[in-house]
Amino acid sequence: MTQLVNRPAAPPSTSPRLLYVDNLRTALTALVVIHHSALGYSNIPGWYYTEPPADPSGTLLDFVILFNQAFFMGAFFLVSGLFVPGSYDRKGAGQFLRERLLRLGVPLLLWLLVLRPLATVDRYTAARDAAAQQGTELPYLQYYLQSFIPGPMWFVEVLLVFSVLYVLWRRLAVKGRHTSESPSATGRTPGALAIAGFTVGLALVTYLWRIAVPIGVSILGLPSPAYLPQYAALFTVGLLAARRGWLGGLSRTAGRAGFAAAAVAAVALLLVLVSTGEAGLGHGTLPSLVAATCESAFAVGITLGLLVLFRERFGHQGRRRRFLSAHAFAVYVIHTVVLVALNHAISDVQAPAVAKAALLAVLALPLCWAAAYLVRALPGARKVL
Repeated sequence: MTQLVNRPAAPPSTSPRLLYVDNLRTALTALVVIHHSALGYSNIPGWYYTEPPADPSGTLLDFVILFNQAFFMGAFFLVSGLFVPGSYDRKGAGQFLRERLLRLGVPLLLWLLVLRPLATVDRYTAARDAAAQQGTELPYLQYYLQSFIPGPMWFVEVLLVFSVLYVLWRRLAVKGRHTSESPSATGRTPGALAIAGFTVGLALVTYLWRIAVPIGVSILGLPSPAYLPQYAALFTVGLLAARRGWLGGLSRTAGRAGFAAAAVAAVALLLVLVSTGEAGLGHGTLPSLVAATCESAFAVGITLGLLVLFRERFGHQGRRRRFLSAHAFAVYVIHTVVLVALNHAISDVQAPAVAKAALLAVLALPLCWAAAYLVRALPGARKVL
């Protein structure tokens, strides 16, 4: 691992697997489970099971969700972008797209046709009974279409779109030029000034975007379209970092500085949200500009810090970490059904909202990986999960 840190990275087509990136992806997957464990007991709507908090700890969950939302899916897109150039180089456009459709499209269909109906069966029952009391019928197909959203699999949808756009860029924008981008494309890791400039640019674009798409608005079933500029920007950073060997050149000082900047930005963002409320969510207000700036600094800083931390401390995989990494994507696909089942199982537990969310997360994390192991044991499942 020391060699990987101290010398330029090889081109993606020949570079070894970055185990610390796999481990980071596993941690982010666990964070998704924790995020959705908190969502059902918070004051923020949007989960398949809701239990409105009857105590102030629900507000604490709200802030946990908001801060988590500020960076974790953007970090997911960056990690996903890291693996795209090498995969394209090895397989070419046609095979790359076919594999993307297989590895992303099939799980999406699995969610839409099997897992989503399981996760929403109680909601449909309630809606059907309410319709019956009014003397009307509500066939399941009608309910399914009227309530259609991709749920957590929105990430897969957007990632598939980004992958297609990357292929188009490789085929069209650089047509007729040398596109294998050999080691000569390796460049110096961006310094503090470049990272700061990127953060400011991201903040401005996010602010402008949220004039039309403020936080809390859903578009085409996407639960967090207000963060699309961050997702696209960090996915692009992942593409460039993979091609130019940036990750290995990040210093420990950069990682510590990233965490420090994230801490300062988090405090500032908290103050903005508490003092301005909904004015910080968008619509072109001054508080929304400040919030977008703090949020961008938080996201960039904590992602930078995590990359360095995992490279330095979690760069190896034993049997346990290999198991967790191998099943992480399957956990992402199926975790909603596990969580909703557990939501109902502990529905009679009387406890503060934050305690119930913590209990759910503690139960759900091992069960999600156990369920993923069973699902991936099915014939052919490992080809797509």
